[in-house]
Amino acid sequence: MSPTRFASEHKWIYWGAIVILVGLLITGLVRYSAVKRDALSAQRAGQLSEELVEAGYPAPDQETVERLLGSDGGQVCEDPGNALKKALYRLHQLSNGATGPGSRPIIADSKAIDAERIVLQVYCPDQVDEFDEAVEDLKTDDTVKR
Repeated sequence: MSPTRFASEHKWIYWGAIVILVGLLITGLVRYSAVKRDALSAQRAGQLSEELVEAGYPAPDQETVERLLGSDGGQVCEDPGNALKKALYRLHQLSNGATGPGSRPIIADSKAIDAERIVLQVYCPDQVDEFDEAVEDLKTDDTVKR
């Protein structure tokens, strides 16, 4: 059996090897991207934890921060200053907690807004100015005793 005849009769071996190699290449690239993303999310979660502790907040759970914010800040960085988020923030986080007619706005502690600003500075620093504009009219003060 000549080598040419063997090659022509067993092309499926070559095609199969090519398909397997391309599959391994694609799998390797996808896994590399995931590992790189995981390393970046761990690095940013660590940076966020350090900055929150430095600002006087308790250190958050590292794994939870990584899952929630990932490497790009997730939901926090999508559009931190849009009207719906601003309204929900005012309704749910800057009120006395009552529902219906008993709900009253409160003067929020300035630390509540500072914490989100820290998250934005770590994950999406380009959004900080927009966030500051969105919350500049909120009345805040040192209302929580430390």
